Amino acid sequence: MAQTGDSLDSERNPENPNTPETPTPQAMTRRERRELEAREGVAASTAVAVPTSKAVERIAAPAVPVAPAAAKPRADVAVLAKRGPSIRKPRFTKRGAVSAVVMTFAAALIATMALPAYAFGGGGSFDAGVATDADLSGAQTLVVPDASAALAVSRDNYKAPTTEELASSRQAAAAAVAATEAAAAAANTASTTAAKGATSSSAFTVNPPSGSYSGAAIVAFAEQFVGVVPYGSGASPDTSFGCDGLTQYVFGAFGIYLPRTVSNQAAMGIPISPADAQAGDLMIYPIGHVGIYAGDGTMIDSPDWGRYVEHRPVWGSYYFVRIVA
Repeated sequence: MAQTGDSLDSERNPENPNTPETPTPQAMTRRERRELEAREGVAASTAVAVPTSKAVERIAAPAVPVAPAAAKPRADVAVLAKRGPSIRKPRFTKRGAVSAVVMTFAAALIATMALPAYAFGGGGSFDAGVATDADLSGAQTLVVPDASAALAVSRDNYKAPTTEELASSRQAAAAAVAATEAAAAAANTASTTAAKGATSSSAFTVNPPSGSYSGAAIVAFAEQFVGVVPYGSGASPDTSFGCDGLTQYVFGAFGIYLPRTVSNQAAMGIPISPADAQAGDLMIYPIGHVGIYAGDGTMIDSPDWGRYVEHRPVWGSYYFVRIVA
């Protein structure tokens, strides 16, 4: 048994020359320790287990169970048990706010891109025929009616005037204006000269009325001024006759006073119908003109600047007024 025990414990016998020197655990590295444990494991699996006296003693000795140490209650657990469960309040951080903004923006962007595609694709309540293959491919067609295609583009014969034509047009217009001004100046000069000649030489003699007041006598007395007395602002054959100045002078020769202005003279008489009009009645024009009706659709009046007393056909819109003596 001693030899057997020695052979079993030969690994721990320092005098065994075949036993390699085993370093102490303090001098061993981690790698050497793993190799040593591996070698011990292999040797234990191949060796014959013959218990020694010491091994027998260890086996015979009853195992004394060791009672585990009682766990001490932690102070913080006791305190939490007294306080009860705590509710941890969420903390709002800057990183969380940025994440929320980014997620909101991403959701809005996705919705913005999805809605047009949804509408274009004919989903929901839209017409299913809205999105066709031609629409999706981008192809477009234009149908022109036959009537529009048959229309022909045409241009008129208008041509822009040249510089020479514009210059000649301006000269013609200036010449026309100059001729009109010259004619008006000549008429004014003639009327002034006639008025001065009649005043200075008294060549024009007014014949008094040949009879009592009547329409025929009024027309006969006014007839002597036709083509002799020019138009003006006066009321005498020695100077000029306005339209109301002529009627005032003619009726005044028969003892009938008429005031100046057309409206005042119209108020002095009685309006009559055209069917009852007689020679010697006044013809009142709403535009502010008056003349003496001469019968047969004619009248005697002093018309306008540059002209003389005239016996001419009636014209325009008028009504009749009879002066009663």
